[in-house]
Amino acid sequence: MALKFSALRDFLAVAERGSLRAASRHLGSAQPAITRSIQELEKDLGVVLFERLPSGVRLTTMGQVFLRRASAVHNELRLAQEELDQLRGETHGRLTVALSSVAHLALLPNALRPFRERYPNVAMDIIDAVYPSAESDLRESRVDCYVGPAPDAVPPDLMREKLFDNTRLIVGRKGHPLAQAGFLRDLVGAEWITTSITHIAEEELGPLFASHGLPTPKLVMQAHSTLTFLVALVYSDLLMMLPIQWTQSPLVSHLVQPIHVHELLPAPPVCLVRRNGLPLTPAAEYFCDMMRRAALHMDTLQVVA
Repeated sequence: MALKFSALRDFLAVAERGSLRAASRHLGSAQPAITRSIQELEKDLGVVLFERLPSGVRLTTMGQVFLRRASAVHNELRLAQEELDQLRGETHGRLTVALSSVAHLALLPNALRPFRERYPNVAMDIIDAVYPSAESDLRESRVDCYVGPAPDAVPPDLMREKLFDNTRLIVGRKGHPLAQAGFLRDLVGAEWITTSITHIAEEELGPLFASHGLPTPKLVMQAHSTLTFLVALVYSDLLMMLPIQWTQSPLVSHLVQPIHVHELLPAPPVCLVRRNGLPLTPAAEYFCDMMRRAALHMDTLQVVA
């Protein structure tokens, strides 16, 4: 059985837009042609992909399974075309990356300008993310790479490359009532935001407090966006344990205040995560190189908690 690229394109358009009519408008194709394409695809696969509804269509269970594979195949074909174009010397295409807050603050400022100079016609899609929210997009090639803290073990179809070791501070708003706290025990009653690098938020702060014989801190918010936890920090008494770059960046250092406790606050290293065994486009590889170059000086950065 040989699936046509046009059939995958039509299937994805219908799945994304929820109706044959909307997919037809999006693709600029006649609706009967898309209907035939979907019917032929269902015949080739031997399954029903869509449930027909009065208001449109909905993926069946089989359709949801096929959607994951079809999306990955479509993304790889797009990347292959962009790779060939860029190897021929063309500079257009698309770069989609997921960056944590520390990657935004510490690495992107030094990587952005040289990348734009080298690939001025590549559209950039930069997602503010922590590892758990980026993992599935990486595995299905919707994201070229992720840069930020990542767990030691990633799925076998991903590869993890350490860029630099890091350290953290406890951070609150300017004038926080616990600003003079000297030990973790002084913060036991505080409420916290977490940006866990694993799928279990409690793994971020709980073990640290437990190692000092302290009860698990009260987590009242889990944030997946730099803007979310910046607003939450500035307009509340919530605390966070953040990479030290937050207090070093001129963009945000005037809004937050470090709380210097005596305990060491280990941080996971900042890593680059990408698909394993599949090449990046030249533009994506160059962006990764610029992020690696920006990270070189971070290893020698002397920080004081």
